[in-house]
Amino acid sequence: MIPPCPKCNSNFTYNNGSIFVCPECFHEFSEEDAEAAANEGKVFDSNGNELQNGDSVIVIKDLPVKGAPKPVKAGTKVKNIRLVEGDHDIACKIDGFGAMGLKSEFVRKA
Repeated sequence: MIPPCPKCNSNFTYNNGSIFVCPECFHEFSEEDAEAAANEGKVFDSNGNELQNGDSVIVIKDLPVKGAPKPVKAGTKVKNIRLVEGDHDIACKIDGFGAMGLKSEFVRKA
């Protein structure tokens, strides 16, 4: 299957050897570029599952919290996450800690 153009989303792309070419915007791209463009903006957990707003996740390792005497323990379930832009791509509330940002690489989908 030939992927659409990642630049203009045209469905009229064609294969030219090892690359794809878009006849509308003349953008040339590889299959890896098309896959990267398709995954852009998506957030994945430590196991590679795609996360959505409102999902529940489980913390997979103890995470130290600045200003708190104890870390967030591995196995802590976090409900109703919200995906945000930035390094810490999950915004959530954790019981006993309050509002917090988590990195998706330290959680798995529940």
